[in-house]
Amino acid sequence: MNKQLLNRRQFSGRCAALAFAVPVSSSMSAIAAHAQAPAAGAAPKVHTVKFPDGTTVPAVGQGSWHLGQGKHPRSVEEEALRTGIALGMTVIDTSENYGDGASEQFIGRAIAGQRDRVFLVTKVEPENTAGNGIARACRASMAQLGTDHLDLYLLHAPVPASRLSDVVAKFETLRAEGKIRAWGVSNFNVDQMEALFKVPDGHRCATNQVLYNLKNRYIERDLLPWCAQHAMPVMAYTPLGGNNGSLVRDPSLAEVGAQRGYSAAALALAWVIRSGTVIAIPESGSPAHVKENAAALTMW
Repeated sequence: MNKQLLNRRQFSGRCAALAFAVPVSSSMSAIAAHAQAPAAGAAPKVHTVKFPDGTTVPAVGQGSWHLGQGKHPRSVEEEALRTGIALGMTVIDTSENYGDGASEQFIGRAIAGQRDRVFLVTKVEPENTAGNGIARACRASMAQLGTDHLDLYLLHAPVPASRLSDVVAKFETLRAEGKIRAWGVSNFNVDQMEALFKVPDGHRCATNQVLYNLKNRYIERDLLPWCAQHAMPVMAYTPLGGNNGSLVRDPSLAEVGAQRGYSAAALALAWVIRSGTVIAIPESGSPAHVKENAAALTMW
């Protein structure tokens, strides 16, 4: 396993300097060692994460970057999303720009009749933040999703520091109006988070959604500790490695997981959420794969 991880770090260059191979191996082995079925009649413990306002959500949700865009039959994708909800993966993440709105429309159809079971997250693009753009984008997203409020609304990418105060003020207006329950950011580094916290109400940021998985651990150097210090959970996108789920096919992960009857996907997700401060949002258009992902919620 260490040899495989080393090759990946060499490929990217940056990870080689971090020398993380041993901690990864130890973490995965520890997770696998503690993985066991609950006692007969006992409900399994579901791993959760708490936002700054006290809202608690499952530590594994569902992403939707490619859903609703013909990658899989629509009926199969809807079954997959609903299967995830039934298994406790109720955090549903999307964005106004995924498929130019096709993802939001798909999710709106899939969650119809069970909106109250879902913690719904979508995003506004930086280019739509000027003037009354955020309010317009929020209304459009709610219409696509078939809801009268968003549980979490994110700025999809950083804007110049000089504009942060205006963006935060508009998010706060939406929150005061009841259109959103909370707001956050995505793809911010530590310097950008520091700038955010210097503007009025910037400390109300609920989360930072960033890339994080076994192959991409850059945030462990500074961003993850910074967010922990500020009691802010991180949302991890591409937690299965991207490229059609590269970690799902990792033979070393499969070998370790098989020792306790878990898939490579479940083990990779369990590793991501191991701290109790990270929410993983894997995407899947397959009910069978969703069931594998959901196993991470109760693995240890």
